[in-house]
Amino acid sequence: MKALVYNRKGRPDKLMYSDVTKPVPKKGEVLIRIRAASVNAADYRSLKMGLIPKKKIFGADIAGIIEEVGQNIQQFKIGAEVIGDFSGNGFGGFAEYAVATEKVLVLKPKKISFEQAASLPMAAVTALQALRNKGKIQKGQKVLIIGCSGGVGSFAVQLAKYFGAVVTGICSTKNIEQTKSLGADRVVDYTKEDFTKSDTKYDLVLAVHGNRPLSDYKKILNPNGTFVVIGGGLPQLFKSLLLGPLLSLGSKKIRTLMAKPNQTDLEFIAKLVENGVIRPVIDRSYPLEKAVGAMRYIGEGHASGKVVINVT
Repeated sequence: MKALVYNRKGRPDKLMYSDVTKPVPKKGEVLIRIRAASVNAADYRSLKMGLIPKKKIFGADIAGIIEEVGQNIQQFKIGAEVIGDFSGNGFGGFAEYAVATEKVLVLKPKKISFEQAASLPMAAVTALQALRNKGKIQKGQKVLIIGCSGGVGSFAVQLAKYFGAVVTGICSTKNIEQTKSLGADRVVDYTKEDFTKSDTKYDLVLAVHGNRPLSDYKKILNPNGTFVVIGGGLPQLFKSLLLGPLLSLGSKKIRTLMAKPNQTDLEFIAKLVENGVIRPVIDRSYPLEKAVGAMRYIGEGHASGKVVINVT
């Protein structure tokens, strides 16, 4: 089969589109013919940090068709259309085929395209867990989403509105209209306005991007407000992990989300998309043979929504 494979000598970016052995499902595994995959910051960061999957194939988010099943498979049959998050299954999504255990898969609703389905797992589930699990979002709350135009951010805007919040998004000029179209009540252009110097306070702040001092975020919280770090620069993530507990001694809390794949959460998201409650925003698509370009584009940090790889 064809795959985008890590190779130290590969040019560019140590990745090569090449032939590899097609996997065979073991006991408790299924073989999936991948129809689409999406690229996440986790793929690019892992590549740059030298955290290479055992299979040497990146790609966590996939959508495809089950072609073969191993022993003791209970949930899925051959021909089933599925969505999966391989981040806890060794990655391997940037390929024509991959094997996975049942626990990382859910059925793909018929109304959702393979491209849409592949864009959901990591980004949408991360947004959901940040808002609901860490942020304890409540109807009527004022929510600020910093970095609202990327994969996670675009889902966060829509999910916050679904939960009944009043949503403000922070993005650049080019993404203002997109953010408004997703339901944001207010959009702040960070190239023209410093949101930390505004008198407006929020009950919940999500940082998908950014690298400011934690004190800047804390001062825009209402009493009993929560700031959740789910992305941004590595210094910001480290600071939130180290200093967050200390800075949370008062009524304002700082939390760091380490999102985890969850079948129930992914099924919930897929249902919302199927019913038209939320929609994936797809910036651009690449064929598998040009997937190295998709990784490079994600690394630039300017994607407006999700970047998808089509596998034919």
